[in-house]
Amino acid sequence: MNEKIKAVFLDRDGTVIHEKPGTYLSDPAKVKPYQSAKAAFQLLKKYGFKLFIVSNQSGIGRGYFTEKEVNAVHARMLKLLKPAVIEEIVFCPHAPEQNCSCRKPKPQLGLRLIKKYRINPKQSYMIGDKKADVEFGHALGFKSVLVTTANGKNHLKKYPDLTPEKVASNLLNAARFIVQDCRSSL
Repeated sequence: MNEKIKAVFLDRDGTVIHEKPGTYLSDPAKVKPYQSAKAAFQLLKKYGFKLFIVSNQSGIGRGYFTEKEVNAVHARMLKLLKPAVIEEIVFCPHAPEQNCSCRKPKPQLGLRLIKKYRINPKQSYMIGDKKADVEFGHALGFKSVLVTTANGKNHLKKYPDLTPEKVASNLLNAARFIVQDCRSSL
């Protein structure tokens, strides 16, 4: 079976779960998925997409919290999103000034997932609320969707040259675009 899978990579904070811009989430009790997340994941699963979370977690590199605390946040998020299935969650633990090769928009984390899961970039998408998410998706050969939750509206204003394939008001509308786009390209 050589067929590659189609995937949707998602940013975590401000895309799947609520984010207060400028704050760092380390308390699992404060995890709150967006209302549209479950329906979005169900729709994407129905159309055969595998789901992955790709996140920058610079709070680790900045000493605000530990990798163990991030994993506890992820466990809580997965529990709240059931029955959605997230294949894998990957994250960059470095602060921006560490200039690592795994911080979005650099593609390293995504390239690893593409190889590991045999993902077809031409049939895959990235959803996020920041410029780095859009650029990350494009660096992988994915189409990018910018959601205007959390940072999305500000990033559209701040970066007039930002070119996502779609701007969506929330995760469910992003999923609807993906399904429609995927069906129209058949």
